[in-house]
Amino acid sequence: MKDDTPHRPAVHALLTDGTTVRIRAVEPRDHDQLEGLYAEMSPDNRRLRFFSAGSRSAGLAADTVCAPARRGHRALLAERAGQVLGLVEYHADADAPHTAELAVAVADGLHHRGVGTLLVEHLVSAARTDGITAFTADALSDNHEVLRLFADLGLTATRHFDGPEVHCAIDLHVDETYLTASEARGRTADVASLEPLLKPRSIAVVGAGRRPGSVGRALLHHLHEDGFTGRLFAVNPATTSILGVPSYPCVGALPVVPDLVIVASPAGTVPAVAEECGKAGVRALVVVSAGLDTEQAEALLTACRTHGMRLVGPNCLGVANTAPGYRFDATFAAAHPRAGTAGVAVQSGGIGIALLEGLSRLGIGVSTFASLGDKYDVSGNDLLQWWESDGHTDLALLHLESFGNPRAFSRTARRVTRRMPVLTVDAGRTDAGRRAAASHTAAAATGTMTRQALFTQAGVTATRSVGELLEAAALLHAQPLPAGTRVTVLTNAGGAGVLAADACAEAGLTLNPPSPELADHLLAALPAGASAGNPVDATAAVTEDALHTCVERLAGHPSVDAVLVALVPTAVAAATGDDLVRAVTRGPGRRAKPVIVVRLEQDLPVTLLPVTDGEAIPSYAEPQAAARALAHAARRAAWLARPVGTVPDPDDIDTSRAHALADDFLARQSDGGWLDPRACAELLSCYGIPQQPWAWAESEEDAVRAAQRLRGTDGRVVLKAHWPGLVHKSLQHAVHLDLRDEAQIRAAFQDLRTRFEGLMTGVVVQPLASRGTELFAGVVQDGVFGPLVVFGLGGTATEVLADHAARLAPLTGQDVHDLITAPRCAPLLFGTQGGGPLDLEGLEQVLHRLSRMAVDLPQLAEADFNPVLATPGGITVLDARIRLLPRRPQDPYLRRLR
Repeated sequence: MKDDTPHRPAVHALLTDGTTVRIRAVEPRDHDQLEGLYAEMSPDNRRLRFFSAGSRSAGLAADTVCAPARRGHRALLAERAGQVLGLVEYHADADAPHTAELAVAVADGLHHRGVGTLLVEHLVSAARTDGITAFTADALSDNHEVLRLFADLGLTATRHFDGPEVHCAIDLHVDETYLTASEARGRTADVASLEPLLKPRSIAVVGAGRRPGSVGRALLHHLHEDGFTGRLFAVNPATTSILGVPSYPCVGALPVVPDLVIVASPAGTVPAVAEECGKAGVRALVVVSAGLDTEQAEALLTACRTHGMRLVGPNCLGVANTAPGYRFDATFAAAHPRAGTAGVAVQSGGIGIALLEGLSRLGIGVSTFASLGDKYDVSGNDLLQWWESDGHTDLALLHLESFGNPRAFSRTARRVTRRMPVLTVDAGRTDAGRRAAASHTAAAATGTMTRQALFTQAGVTATRSVGELLEAAALLHAQPLPAGTRVTVLTNAGGAGVLAADACAEAGLTLNPPSPELADHLLAALPAGASAGNPVDATAAVTEDALHTCVERLAGHPSVDAVLVALVPTAVAAATGDDLVRAVTRGPGRRAKPVIVVRLEQDLPVTLLPVTDGEAIPSYAEPQAAARALAHAARRAAWLARPVGTVPDPDDIDTSRAHALADDFLARQSDGGWLDPRACAELLSCYGIPQQPWAWAESEEDAVRAAQRLRGTDGRVVLKAHWPGLVHKSLQHAVHLDLRDEAQIRAAFQDLRTRFEGLMTGVVVQPLASRGTELFAGVVQDGVFGPLVVFGLGGTATEVLADHAARLAPLTGQDVHDLITAPRCAPLLFGTQGGGPLDLEGLEQVLHRLSRMAVDLPQLAEADFNPVLATPGGITVLDARIRLLPRRPQDPYLRRLR
């Protein structure tokens, strides 16, 4: 077990009822409060905690927990408004230093609110960092609450009954069961905390003026005009009424404590307003005010955390809810949002206005809208959990410029996306911010690749613009998902059909010609001159009935996954443009497959056409827009059809040795750096990653002897120079290949020593590798997103060809499958060039073990395996580079507020 680490910084988190509490390390100054916590317990609760109802135990327990910091002991408390609500601590066993005894105490009157469970979760995280692998706890058999707490954690727990006592053992290995249980508790608390924000019974607006033109007055006008059914107040000391709404001089003077306060006052007044709201008991703030400096921002957030208020903003457009019974519009957008089923969360107010207008125009409307602005507190993750449980939302739209906790967002999005489509705009896709990277991995791991990995793994539909977002939303809202990518284009104008077909092919969709049987059925309904290829050209003479028949036959055929109807109004036949549209939209109710329309003369980019006895049909002005939307729908269908991946637990992993190696390196090199070849090899061996045999040589004679030991079947070897900081050996010409005899080995060593005199510390000697496919695998630790695993074609051209795929660790089996199949070089791995497939199982193992290494070691800044030699007989890492930095572990899934 490690020596005691410095106290973790205090954090805020939510209880089951949405109350905010502060969790921090116990300090000596807490003695009296903790003694009071124990002393004020009922005799029965003291008996359950101390196995005795006597009051003397309170003082002794407080003495113990507040004693000076010592090895093997950690204690955390939860407090609100300076009052201690609960305490949790562990004492390590001197004879078994990786095991510690756990104790929990919760103040009377605060049971069943999740205080104890939340504290234990935080202690589990701290204990794992400290090297503790198991908790033990003794409880009386009638202490049902604490026994239920241990059982419901999600950790593996065992019980042993001994008379009136129960001895419990809790394994601290965190797996999917624990994360899922913790997530469920967090979701309950999060949703409860958002109730005052999104379902307020009373609202006050601070900063509403009597004269038109102010943001506060616009907000008050919107709330009043939109028919908010709760109690509405203005706060303005200069008047008693604004727009017919009663006004009061300050929040403290209001006749009731409002659930929600909208703050639109100048930036300098915001902290004081927030503090006043907190002291009055307000539960939620929306701060539309902009321009807060660092000190004001800190004071605002401190007030919200101290008094348990959820915060949207600052610098935002506001929030709205259209749910029956709670409808309110606390935004200053030009128009009220149309009631509907799309949840919207944006950071940019301008993007928010565009989405509100677009969704209203399409008739989709919104269920809940939140402009998050500078996003000090409430985030997209919070809104996803709200929409998941609100009973009104079936489509989630996000425009987020930053992620506070991407790994928590990814887990939430993976769950929510299986219930409803989650769409986003992938902002900032260019490589303008690409860093000058030392390794191949870091060079490949652009921000674009990292975000795309997040969205792909979470099943989020990522679009490139607000327009594309609305195009995809229209189809996903109104039509069923296609079973695959097979699209048939039906048109009354050959040119329009060709444009649509090209757009579909460019979007990655498949255009197969109809089967002979289907072609005959189509031609039987169409006028002379029609052709039944793909596109199906119905000609300008097609009638409404004929077009309708073809749509139904295509939509009902098993070889077609989606139908795209490209229409152009003509004066050739009796069927007008409206007749042709009606042919698509009339009966028979909701189809099992998506049918969409392209009308080149259409003014709006996308509209929804009402259908008789069915859902609406999206109509697009451009075939590219229609094809993009269909491609997004097909990808969502494919993601939903995939099994939910699991993270495997590879055999023969020595995590303790890996941690010791990293700690030892950073103790000697406090600023971090690149491991030498020996340390790299040892770290790879901790994770069972196969390596090419090698030897270290610091002299010419050492190199010759090493070569004699390591010669392969053909007797050839390789010499690679090394010095601290060397990364790209090939670029430095620091490698000699295909050395056949002693003379060549000596000459190669002398050449390297001469050219790199003063730099080279030695050489790595390896047998020349056999022929195979050269691949590349690596990981880079992103400070926000966590470890990103990159895979693709390797060798000296890896950066030139840039044939890479990436996924965020930890990798599931499905993630590894995607990594292997996504690069353009994937056919080489499956033996499509005439040879047999490579060792795919071995390749999967290397990627899983690399992922595990990255998750285990937050100090691992970069790892670069290039090349990785792949043959049908096995996978071998020929060259590895690893860089460590002094980083403390962060628990991305620990429940806490930002």
